[in-house]
Amino acid sequence: MYEKNLGTKQKALRINLDRGIYGSFAEIGAGQETAAYFFKAGGASGTVAKTMSAYDMTFSDAIYGTEEGGRYVVESRLMKMLNREYNLVEKRLSEKRGDDSQFFAFANTVVALNFQKTNESHGWVGLQFQLTPMGPTNYVVIHIRMRDDENILQQQALGIIGVNLMYGCFFYYTSPEILLLSLMDDLTTDRIEIDMVRFSGPDFDKVDNRLMSLRLVKNGFTDAALFGSDGGVLQPSEALYKKHILMMRGRLRPITNVHIDLISNGQKQFLAEPDVDESKVVLISELTLHNLKAGDKDIDEKDFLDRVDILCSLGHMVMISNHHEYYRLVAYLSRLTKLKAGLLLGSPSLQDIFEEKHYEFLPGGILESFATLFSRKVKLFIYPTLQPDGSVYSCENFVVPDHLRPLFQYLIINDKIEDIRNFNKERMHITTDFVLEKIKRGEPGWEDLVPENVAKIIKEKSLFGLPSENKYEETATQIPQAVGNI
Repeated sequence: MYEKNLGTKQKALRINLDRGIYGSFAEIGAGQETAAYFFKAGGASGTVAKTMSAYDMTFSDAIYGTEEGGRYVVESRLMKMLNREYNLVEKRLSEKRGDDSQFFAFANTVVALNFQKTNESHGWVGLQFQLTPMGPTNYVVIHIRMRDDENILQQQALGIIGVNLMYGCFFYYTSPEILLLSLMDDLTTDRIEIDMVRFSGPDFDKVDNRLMSLRLVKNGFTDAALFGSDGGVLQPSEALYKKHILMMRGRLRPITNVHIDLISNGQKQFLAEPDVDESKVVLISELTLHNLKAGDKDIDEKDFLDRVDILCSLGHMVMISNHHEYYRLVAYLSRLTKLKAGLLLGSPSLQDIFEEKHYEFLPGGILESFATLFSRKVKLFIYPTLQPDGSVYSCENFVVPDHLRPLFQYLIINDKIEDIRNFNKERMHITTDFVLEKIKRGEPGWEDLVPENVAKIIKEKSLFGLPSENKYEETATQIPQAVGNI
């Protein structure tokens, strides 16, 4: 049962009084803040076998080895710390108390706010632990960003989330969703952001880390989460460090041949940019929380996983975000990498960007949003739309209010916006809604509107409402005349 009002000191004391939970703490970067809570709670001898901090790089490297690239606040360093400390606990204590103890190793490697307050404060926090004496080990690893503007407050928040992690792992392990929620007990998102979580080990073999990441965004613990093309969860700033990001946003339910045309031609143009290094480009398909919802209904988690599986099968990274406005998305991407980024959009999305009503809450209105959207190293590649009369709607004939036309022309002249060329006009009638309707009705021919391997996956798993017997309902379906929300 979730004990929402249980305080940090009470959690630490309860662990201390449980004589079966025993292990070590290794904390680098802000101080031994998590271990300190256990000492202050009383009865720490029942929990703490050892605490340590190897702040000097030479000492740290001698204990845990060196890191590629010389970075210390990375997941690989955390895992080395956990594995070494856990192995030492097991090696030195298994004979004495292995039969009645659940061993653990807690570790964090963080960079807290410097004296000048000019750095990004973040860190990795993790626990390797047993749930039964002599049992297998499990891991829960998180990445956090610390938002307090004082170093001492960041240290305090780091200690709280460390205690929450330990308590959750030992007392909420049967419900990973509750464990996840409990990580923010006694904290707010103004103090801590959790942008990655990973459960692993035999006792978590049924946990889907992609759903846990979705819940991070849904619960407001972070604004974005990232998966690799293998479906594994990634920490965004680490995965996209020194990368060119090429991103496409959409509902992608399902991804269609028009998306493939957009990606293929948009990618060619992005790679042709003089300041883009092809070897550093990553392609990301982005799903916003808004696009994951069906009207007022909550997110269908199976539908979400289906979309992720299909996108990953095409070799895409997948991002879930709560950045509905494009300027907020660009601000977020610019925090992850300083290299040039590209956004692949349909012309209706560009039209939406120029709608001033979206920016009425900003003091500077549309100009304030554009200062963020276009001041960074970002370029928009626009896929044209097929009009009802058969003409193509693109940047060349883009309709914009007269008072905004000089702004639009400025962006075109300064190479911030560019039409996607060499598009396949024969595919432009395809919309996601049109394809989805044909799939739901089991109507022959939908397979020709999506990539071959996508059609195969949809058939094999009966995705997106495809009838299991795939019977065609005799109802006419009108071919759409324009690409709306692609």
